Amino acid sequence: MSAMMRQIMALFDEYQSKENAKHTLRAMRENARQGFWNGSRPPFGYKIVAAEMRGARTKKKIEPDPMQFETVRLIFRLARIGDGEGSMGVRQIAGYLNERGLRTQTGGRWGVGAVHELLTRTTYIGVHRFNVSGKRKATKKSPEDIVDVQVPPIIEKEEFDEVQAIMKSRAAQLKAPRFVNAPTLLGGVVFCADCGGAMTLRTSGKGEEYRYYTCCTAARQGKTGCRGRTVAMADLNELVVDHVERRLLEPSRLEEVLGGLLQRRQAHAGKEKDRIEELKRQAGDAEAKLTRLYEAIENGLAELDDPNLKGRIAELKRIRDAARADVERAEARDLNGAEITPETLVRFARLAREGLRRDDGTFRRSHVQKIVQRAEVGADQIVVRGSALRLFETLVASGGKCGVETAGIGVRSFVPRWLPE
Repeated sequence: MSAMMRQIMALFDEYQSKENAKHTLRAMRENARQGFWNGSRPPFGYKIVAAEMRGARTKKKIEPDPMQFETVRLIFRLARIGDGEGSMGVRQIAGYLNERGLRTQTGGRWGVGAVHELLTRTTYIGVHRFNVSGKRKATKKSPEDIVDVQVPPIIEKEEFDEVQAIMKSRAAQLKAPRFVNAPTLLGGVVFCADCGGAMTLRTSGKGEEYRYYTCCTAARQGKTGCRGRTVAMADLNELVVDHVERRLLEPSRLEEVLGGLLQRRQAHAGKEKDRIEELKRQAGDAEAKLTRLYEAIENGLAELDDPNLKGRIAELKRIRDAARADVERAEARDLNGAEITPETLVRFARLAREGLRRDDGTFRRSHVQKIVQRAEVGADQIVVRGSALRLFETLVASGGKCGVETAGIGVRSFVPRWLPE
């Protein structure tokens, strides 16, 4: 009888535990819907702050942490444009951060998983997703159970989208190396508008060889896969480059395409100055505390071999050095960012047009593919796509002086259109 009672009590306890968990989760979801933080460790780059008082409870939110803010920006910048030699993968970024002594929230070294999670987290564009998974992270919740919490963004949405496109385009199952490394001018960026398949090099002819871009789906599967499309290589190359020269690389068109980014850049400049001042203040505070500790040691008020004192000194040094490094990176970015004027646009457009063609009339593949990210060939039109953000960064990096070569753009991405259909 006692064994049966124990089993009954255990069942009641289990039921009560599940009910408590259900009610707790419901309260946490409602808290998230109201825009408050539920108490877990915030994502890297954010800190928890008190928002308001409700009775005896302090409601909390998250906001960008000046001590980690620049590291987040750096990671996204490395993923997009790299450190002068093209965009980096997650493994390269982790190595870059570890080599420079940049650490995670817990003071550990960066790994592939941590970098990938940061680069794919929508929190950094202002939307933190609460209740995405269960206790076991492999268990994903249904969309109606997920709550989107609005938080202050650290990264522009265009920048985030571009990083996602870069990461997706690098997936081995999406693009074979033979397309990426193709010797043709538009290899890897020209696609069939009907099926979305890549258009690759085909040759034909007797005696004299003719070169074409042909839909690879039709070539492999026949007309059942795609009705197919074949275009002479020389004709398509000339059409795409001519369109870029005449339409995109006109100062008025550049101003129209980049207008929104220029306005956001100006608005961001003021916030960036405030952030730099805050970082300088934090570095100064840490330096002042270190000075006081050193004076206490000199005056015999503290023992240098005290483990707690050693730990405090090491932490203050870390805070001071991290703040100074973030200030240097932010100020260097401001110094490198050229002022965009009408004269800059005219000069950039002229030099970029000149850079597309060699002296013998042929095209420079690296230049063309830094501007053209995707060309879709249809029955009666060709749609050319590219990234306005990447074009803007090329312009800023070059200062209108060196054409498209300067920016070291690297991997292509299929994001916002800058050329009309």
